[in-house]
Amino acid sequence: MRCGSKSALLILCLGILPACLSDAADDPPSHAGPPPGSRTVLNIAYVPNGGERRMLDLYLPGTGTNWPLIVWIHGGGWMGGSKEDPPGLRFLTHGFALASINYRLSQDAIFPAQIIDCKAAIRWLRAHAAEYGFNPNRIGVWGASAGGHLVAMLGTTGDTKEFEWSENTNVSNRVQAVCDWFGPTDLIQMTKYPSDLHHAAPDSPEARLIGGPVGQNVERAQRANPIRYISKDDPPFLIMHGDKDPVVPLAESKLLAEAIEKTSVPVTFRMVPGGGHGGPEFRRLEESDRLYQFFVKNLKPG
Repeated sequence: MRCGSKSALLILCLGILPACLSDAADDPPSHAGPPPGSRTVLNIAYVPNGGERRMLDLYLPGTGTNWPLIVWIHGGGWMGGSKEDPPGLRFLTHGFALASINYRLSQDAIFPAQIIDCKAAIRWLRAHAAEYGFNPNRIGVWGASAGGHLVAMLGTTGDTKEFEWSENTNVSNRVQAVCDWFGPTDLIQMTKYPSDLHHAAPDSPEARLIGGPVGQNVERAQRANPIRYISKDDPPFLIMHGDKDPVVPLAESKLLAEAIEKTSVPVTFRMVPGGGHGGPEFRRLEESDRLYQFFVKNLKPG
């Protein structure tokens, strides 16, 4: 497929998100829908009058209560994508609830709007946990590419008030586990590594995110770096990145993993053999099981 620009190529690449969770190698993709007997609640406004970009969908198991919750955050270069058709619906058959959220895109509002929205969604979910039956103290987040960046931000900024929203500020936005799939972690360093895209360009997704080219807006770029906020109080991380990713350099995930390792925070870095920017390699049984076991260990202790 040919694209008119490299930025357009990035949007297309970031929009192709792999499906998980698998019990078998031929696990059906996410568009197969929620499992029979589960409950779906769509288009919940987590910010009053916030519009469609500040809504979330909830998928709840058909039986039981007090489920751990996994929150999916979509990719799309911070310029596209949506909460619809999330991967991981098979988690419901394993006693997890799943939420999928929208957030404001960079053409509507530059950073930090995106992380402000994600935190607002976490606070809303925690505040309404009893209403929907999931456990407010066992919330994990999972995202790919731009969504990977945002879940890493959620994981590393739980101890800062810098990105608070006016709604539910009496409720914590901390999360208990983070799975980051090939997300940018240091926008300045990303411009220095080989890539099919020119990340330093004035029309790059990173430039659109922060309101100008990375090299000319260093402080803005640093403010958007998850790696900047790492502390010993952060939750466990699982970082997965394809070793043939042509869009977000593999070094981005390595940098994050190495920085977290310097603290006492548990972190696992998985380089997915043959993996690109997503793709079928992430659906292998080994990778799906790694994802599942991570959330079981950290959200279902004992």
